[in-house]
Amino acid sequence: MSTNAMNTASFHQRVTFAGMLIAVGIVFGDIGTSPLYTLNAVFHGKTITEDLALGALSCIFWTLVFQTSIKYVLITLQADNKGEGGIFSLYALIRRYFGKWLIYPAMAGGAFLMADGIITPPISVASAIEGVQKVYPAINTIPIIIGILVILFLFQQFGTQNIGRVFGPVMIVWFGFIGILGIWAMGGNLTVLKALNPSYAYHLLINVPEGFWLLGGIFLCTTGAEALYSDMGHCGRNNIRISWIFIKIMLVFNYAGQTAWLLQHTGTQIGNISPFFHIVPDIIYWPALIIATLATIIASQALISGCFTLINEAIRLDIWPRHLVIFPSNIKGQLYIPFINWTLMAGCIAMVIHFEKSTNMEAAFGLSVTLTMLMSTFLILFYMISRRIPLIIVGLVTAIFLTIEISFLIANLQKVKEGGWITLLIGSILFMIMFIWQKGRKIKSALTKMVALEKYLPLIKQLSIDPNIPKFATNAVYLTTSPNSKKIERKIIDSILTKSPKRADIYWFVHVNVLDEPYAMTYRVETIAKNDTYFIVFELGFRVEPRIDYFFRQVVQELSESGQLDLSGRFEMQYQENIIGDFKFVLSDSFLSFDNDMPLWKNFIMKSYFNLKYLAVKESVNFGLDQSNVIYEKYPLIVNPIKIPKIKRSE
Repeated sequence: MSTNAMNTASFHQRVTFAGMLIAVGIVFGDIGTSPLYTLNAVFHGKTITEDLALGALSCIFWTLVFQTSIKYVLITLQADNKGEGGIFSLYALIRRYFGKWLIYPAMAGGAFLMADGIITPPISVASAIEGVQKVYPAINTIPIIIGILVILFLFQQFGTQNIGRVFGPVMIVWFGFIGILGIWAMGGNLTVLKALNPSYAYHLLINVPEGFWLLGGIFLCTTGAEALYSDMGHCGRNNIRISWIFIKIMLVFNYAGQTAWLLQHTGTQIGNISPFFHIVPDIIYWPALIIATLATIIASQALISGCFTLINEAIRLDIWPRHLVIFPSNIKGQLYIPFINWTLMAGCIAMVIHFEKSTNMEAAFGLSVTLTMLMSTFLILFYMISRRIPLIIVGLVTAIFLTIEISFLIANLQKVKEGGWITLLIGSILFMIMFIWQKGRKIKSALTKMVALEKYLPLIKQLSIDPNIPKFATNAVYLTTSPNSKKIERKIIDSILTKSPKRADIYWFVHVNVLDEPYAMTYRVETIAKNDTYFIVFELGFRVEPRIDYFFRQVVQELSESGQLDLSGRFEMQYQENIIGDFKFVLSDSFLSFDNDMPLWKNFIMKSYFNLKYLAVKESVNFGLDQSNVIYEKYPLIVNPIKIPKIKRSE
C-alpha cells in the first residue's frame, strides 16, 4: 500500500474531537435545520389528526434510518476516492471498471443537486426569519431574508476560514438546543415515541386517505444527506459516523417534541407558524430565533461551498465550462468561483421574490434532490459490484433504496405544478450544459488531427538554429492534448513551421493529465532532443488548481540544476539575469467555420458548445498562465465540410 493510501486510510479511521466538531459544523447543517420546516410542509393546510401526527413521525424516523444512516453513513461513505466523496468523485472511482458512459447519471445527479442548492439557502433562512412573525405578525420578512443572503454571498470571496472556526461550536449549541427543546415539549410524556414503531408509518401510507402523498413533505427531513458524502474529505469517514449518532438522537427528540405539540392540537391547523416555533418557550424565544438564524446561515454556507466544489470537479472532468477558480485560504478544499457565486445569489434572490414565504418554497424543495439520490443509488450499485460484493446482497440493497426513493419521487411529483417545475427546469438546464459541453469537446477532439512528432523533428531542430529567422522566444511552450511524445496535434506543427515560422532555443510540449484521484501533483519529463525539444506531462488531481505557469518554471529550474538542460551557450545570457530566458505559451483557440454542413442535432450541439465558451474563462486563466507570456492563435473547426460547386470562369 502506498504512503498516500495509508494516510487516507488513517485519516478515515481516526476519530478526534476536532474532526467531529468540524463534521457537526459543516456536514450536518442542511439536515440539521430541517426541523424548522419539515413538519410545517407536511401539515400546512391540513387538519391535524393523531394518525397523521404519529404516522409522519414514524416516516421521518425510518427515513432517517434507511436514507441517511444506512445508505449514506454506512454504505456510501465507504466509497471514498483517495479520501474524497461526492457524486463526481464516485463516478471517477468506478469509471475505470465500467466505462465513461456512467458520466451521464453522474451529470444528472450533480445537476439536480446544484438546482436544489438554489432553493436551500432561501428556504433555510426564510424558515428561521419567519419565526419573527409569531411576535410581529405583520412584518415583511422578504427584505430581511434577501439582506442576509446578499451578505452571505458577499463574504464568499474572502474565504470562510475565520467564521469557519465557530461553525462547529454554534452547531453543537444548535443540536443540543433542539434536542432539549424536543424533550421539554414532550413534557415527560414519552408515549409519543411509540411512533418509532414502523406500523404507524405503514398505517399512514396505506390506510390514511392521501397519506402516501405526505411523503413529499416528509422527504425534507433527509435532503441534506448527500452532504454527508460530499464533505467526507473535510472531516473523515469515522468522524462523520460517530457525530451522526448525536445528531440523529437530537433530531428525533425534536421531531418527537413537535409531534407532541401536534397531538395537543388535533382538529386544528398549524397556521402560518412552523410547529418548531410553537414549542419554543416565550422566555427564550428571541435567543432561539437568533441561534436558528445562525444555524440556517451555516447550513447555507456549507451548501454554497459544496456547489463550488461540485463545479470545480465538473471543470476538472471536462463536463463544465471553465471558470476562474480562486483559493481564498490555505484550508484544504476551500475555493471560490465568482461566476457561480453571483449566479447562485441571483437565483436565491429570485426564489425569495417569487415564492415570498418558506411554505411556498417547500413546493419546489426536495423534488430535484430526489433525482440526485436516485442517481447516487445507481452509481453505488456499480461501486458495490466493483468491490465484488455478492450479487444477491447488491440486488437486495439496491431494490430497497430504489423502492424508497421512487416512492419519494412519485409523492414529490405533486409539487411540479406548485413550484417544483422550477428546480426541475434549472436541473435540466444544468444537465444540458454539461451534456453539450461534454459532447462538443468529444466531437472537437475527434476532429483533432495528430501527426508523428519524429517526422518533423529535423525541421524543428534546423529552425531553432537558423539565424535568418527572427527569434520568437527562448522557450516556446505548447499545451497539447496528446498524452505521449510520439504524436502531436497537426495545428501545433503548423504553428511552428508554417505561416511565420517560430524560432526558439527550446520547444516544450506540455500535457496536463487530470487524474481520478483528487489531490495528486506529479510530473514526468521526456527529453526528445537535449537542449532543443522536451515533453512534459503534469499529472494533477481533479481538485488541484492547475497553476501550469508556476509548475512549468519549477520543472525547468530542476532540469537546469540536474544538468538535463543546458542553456549556457545562448548569446543573450550576458544581458539577462535569468539564465533560463523568456517564455511564450502558444495557445490555440478554435472557432466554428462557416464551411460546415452538419445535421441538425450536431449543428445545435456545436453552436451551443461555442456559445457556452463565452461563459468560460480563457485557457490562460484556466491553466494559471501569466497573460504577458501568452499568445493566442485561432483556427477554423470544420466538422462536416460543405460541398461547394466549382466556380466557372466566364468568357
